[in-house]
Amino acid sequence: MSNRVVCREASHAGSWYSASGSQLNAQLEGWLSQAQSTIRPARAIIAPHAGYTYCGACAAHAYKQVDPSITRRVFILGPSHHVPLSRCALSPADIYRTPLYDLRIDQKVYADLWKTGLFERMTLQTDEDEHSIEMHLPYTAKAMESHKDEFSIVPVLVGALSESKEQEYGKLLSKYLADPSNLFIISSDFCHWGQRFRYTYYDESQGEIYRSIEHLDKMGMSIIEQLDPMSFTNYLKKYRNTICGRHPIGVLLNAVAELRKSGLEMNFTFLNYAQSTGSGVLFSPPHLIPVQRDKG
Repeated sequence: MSNRVVCREASHAGSWYSASGSQLNAQLEGWLSQAQSTIRPARAIIAPHAGYTYCGACAAHAYKQVDPSITRRVFILGPSHHVPLSRCALSPADIYRTPLYDLRIDQKVYADLWKTGLFERMTLQTDEDEHSIEMHLPYTAKAMESHKDEFSIVPVLVGALSESKEQEYGKLLSKYLADPSNLFIISSDFCHWGQRFRYTYYDESQGEIYRSIEHLDKMGMSIIEQLDPMSFTNYLKKYRNTICGRHPIGVLLNAVAELRKSGLEMNFTFLNYAQSTGSGVLFSPPHLIPVQRDKG
């Protein structure tokens, strides 16, 4: 059996974000300095995976709520954009490279997940082609830099899950969400509008098209904040909004629903919305939240 360490390269560095560690670090620090830390510690965040030019500032609002002093494991759930997948998949890599520093995959958790029989193994090529997880790696590295030798990551590629599968994975992952030392990152943009996405929903009562898109997205965000999986499913069925991380979000909502059965209460709030990207945080109450939704 080979002991060779398998590394996933930072394949989108130099195009979707800077390949220069110093430049990337300065950009991340700039965005984070503009965000407020109001709801630490985050138990989970939803943040976008577009190029940093478009979403770097928005994502900072979520990552600012991460507390590196208590976080020891970071689960990153991203949707599959390029390969058909009806389940969830694990990476073949041991290390994920970033321009800042390398991130280590938690092989013990991976082994436990693999034993369930619910996961596929993606190829390294699939892993490196996909951007939904990678776009969170530099921000994760930055948010955790003060404890960079004390945490590991658990990347999970999420397929086009049925409602029952979202429930199944949510139940499975709920025990990890229950542990405050685990942080969940849910990778998702919001509405993808236009002919190329085969989605042109337009509510003329909202005025300009961008206003209609914003209204539709914020309706979905409000429903996510209710933490009710069925309400989110019904919203998607009604409006068909092209939220690309809808299945990772569904898994999170089902995980929270499972924990609520045992009396563990959690709240969720979105902190920022800009250009069909949003960032929000799941937390354990109580918190006083000075939220400015429309800023940025």
